Amino acid sequence: MVAASPAELLSEARIRLASHPRDKGAAIAEATQLLIASGCVAPGFEASVMAREDVANTYLGHGVAIPHGLGKDRNQVLRDGLAILQIPQGVEWNPGQSAHLVVAIAAQSDNHIAILRRLTRLIQDEQRLQSLFTTPHTADLLAALGDDAPPAPTQVASDLAERIEWMVRYPAGLHARPASVWVEAARKSGVRMQARHGGEVADARNLVGLLGLGLRYGQTVVLSAEGEGARAALEAFRALIDALTPQEQADAAKAAAPVLASAWSPPGRLAVVPGIAASPGLAMGTLHILAAAQPQVPDLPGTLDQGADRLNAAIVATQEQLTALADDTARRLGAAEAGIFRAQRELLKDSDLITLACQIMVEGHGVAWSWNQAVERMACRLAALGNPVLAGRASDLRDVGRRVLARLEPSIQLGSLSDLPDTPCIVVADDLSPSDTAAIDMRRVVGLAIAQGGPTSHTAILARTLGLPAIVGAGAALMALHSGTHAIIDGAGGKLYLEPREPDLASARDWIARESTRRAEEKAERGKPARTSDGHTVAIGANVNLPDQVPLALHEGAEGVGLMRTEFLFLERGETPDEDAQFAVYRGMIDALDGRPLIVRALDIGGDKQVAHLQLPQEANPFLGVRGARLLLRRPDLLQPQLRALYRAAKGGGDLSIMFPMVTSEDEVRALRAACELVRSELGAPQVPIGIMIEVPAAAIQADLLAAHVDFFSIGTNDLTQYTLAMDRQNPELAPQADSLHPAVLRLIRSTVEGASRHGRWVGVCGGIAGDPFGATLLAGLGVHELSMTPRDIPGVKARMRASNRRSLEELAARALAAQSAQAVRALDQEAP
Repeated sequence: MVAASPAELLSEARIRLASHPRDKGAAIAEATQLLIASGCVAPGFEASVMAREDVANTYLGHGVAIPHGLGKDRNQVLRDGLAILQIPQGVEWNPGQSAHLVVAIAAQSDNHIAILRRLTRLIQDEQRLQSLFTTPHTADLLAALGDDAPPAPTQVASDLAERIEWMVRYPAGLHARPASVWVEAARKSGVRMQARHGGEVADARNLVGLLGLGLRYGQTVVLSAEGEGARAALEAFRALIDALTPQEQADAAKAAAPVLASAWSPPGRLAVVPGIAASPGLAMGTLHILAAAQPQVPDLPGTLDQGADRLNAAIVATQEQLTALADDTARRLGAAEAGIFRAQRELLKDSDLITLACQIMVEGHGVAWSWNQAVERMACRLAALGNPVLAGRASDLRDVGRRVLARLEPSIQLGSLSDLPDTPCIVVADDLSPSDTAAIDMRRVVGLAIAQGGPTSHTAILARTLGLPAIVGAGAALMALHSGTHAIIDGAGGKLYLEPREPDLASARDWIARESTRRAEEKAERGKPARTSDGHTVAIGANVNLPDQVPLALHEGAEGVGLMRTEFLFLERGETPDEDAQFAVYRGMIDALDGRPLIVRALDIGGDKQVAHLQLPQEANPFLGVRGARLLLRRPDLLQPQLRALYRAAKGGGDLSIMFPMVTSEDEVRALRAACELVRSELGAPQVPIGIMIEVPAAAIQADLLAAHVDFFSIGTNDLTQYTLAMDRQNPELAPQADSLHPAVLRLIRSTVEGASRHGRWVGVCGGIAGDPFGATLLAGLGVHELSMTPRDIPGVKARMRASNRRSLEELAARALAAQSAQAVRALDQEAP
């Protein structure tokens, strides 16, 4: 990790003067939001900072506090940075301790230690520190923390009578947590003890002094003591601080571990920049650093009328540009990806954004400067809400804002991908807009390495669609690299390997060739059924939502549609689609499938899917509230039009089935079937199979009872996992543990299959693990009859099935059911057929 400069760690945008938080919690929240808004940390980092307060004292002393997150949550740090909250009147940090400067720290390594050194030196300059508590100038704080010159020593540093040398083996250096243990041990030793690094000495009983040494990994410190029993006390002290090393190393390793394991690793030891896996694949090339474009927008005031006219013209032109970009993206990548730019076009219709820009112009500023300020303020507001989806939209707003800005002030240099080298390159950027990603020249770009962002950003989604290996959230170290550096990017492992040697390159080339051959073989046979070597067949469907997505699904080998999510008809509109509009879509799906099966899931709203125009009541916990079947039974105005549209579509022929989400009881099933029969008889429509989703433990446990009233089950493993493990799958802290291959989830799937078999019903799975080749083999071994997945996952799943036999799959499933953890289940993949 390359150390960040003071200018990179702290900027005026992350300093807030004259704040008045009501208490310590509010102060932490406000400081943390500054880090979130500037892209230093992921939304949710505040919880980690508050958790740190429960286990450690972050009050540095003399009116300064340094809140920071837990070591295990270092993966939430997207880039190193600091935020400063100035509180002139002070806020109680601990009983008897008042903080006037709150310095929130986001650090992936020990870069922040340089700042801690400056803080501890400031504490020794009481007069200057007091002035910082009330200064009206952010420049004073920037200057104070940017001054790294050590104070002139008043005397030559010397050691005490007994001394030892000790090398720091803590990966993050001597930070607050281990330093507090040092202090407590020194105080209990009964002797005088100190630490010296170079010419600087600190009392080992003083936390501020120890942190002021700025000790980093690999540096040597001299520990000395004097007094009766000094040698024994020093040896005991060394044993204690040595004992901290394994935990510090484990915390650092856990924080740096990628979300996904890579199938490739270099044969030699290479320098590596870790990030977050965003788009799988392996690629080799030279780095092309795209300098961060922070536009210097001139403030050129003009008349309000002229400014408004220019802004309107720029917005209209940008909307036209986005329309063309959406059309081009639809042709090249698909309708879903094109929707990103249609959504951006809608951002330009936001009246609040335009009003804010005009208000700033009224204050006497130029139109380009005002527009840029309005975009930044609203983007920061979105990023600070703590919602990952809204944080992603902040990036979209900046992207579309940049397009308008370029029309208002063409002289501004915003950075582009127009100067790419002719040889294959890996683009390295602090951030990359969706429009830049969509327009990438695939002949010259082989991978993306992004300092900011997460795997759910639009940039990551587009990279996956393009098949471009990508990592995100790689932090400040990424931007310290140089163009022309040879590298290998591993999109599945989330790593960028630097300066590979020939054996590494040869290994990577072999891996790429093998993967290419495997994918070609799978695609060549994707039209064959998923039939095991001993003749057992599993039906394979696709998860698609619209008729124009069906051709791709069939091309990839789908035998039908196992899940059509009708909520997207509601989510993508500003109003509820009427019966005719829904009928047109359902009939379009049936026609596109040309006799193949279609399973339509009734409206599943609630939880993580909220529709503003339905005006549903706010719930404290929507995941446990009125959602799915519960909502449909309470809202006949939603249920009846949908059922009428479905049965009208069924009258025209085709293989249609209907299933209902979030069912938990036999009473709900009876009520839903009655509603279906009433509509069917009124329309004179044919009978169609009626099924339910198994998404909660209650339904899985009583599957034998529910099966008597339905024609089939479809297991939604994503929801079943979160309800079984009591883990929100959208919580970034818990997402890695919310694994659908947990034995508890697999046992509920087995229970569902067994309950269905008592009544001769079939069981499908439409959750995420159905598209994982290993997960699919486990499901088949558990007795699941049908799997539905993202179209691009179909060839791999089918190939894995054809290479297996039913008996071995059943034996594998039995071992998975007996495993103690999801990790133990996944380890069976190495032994799987």
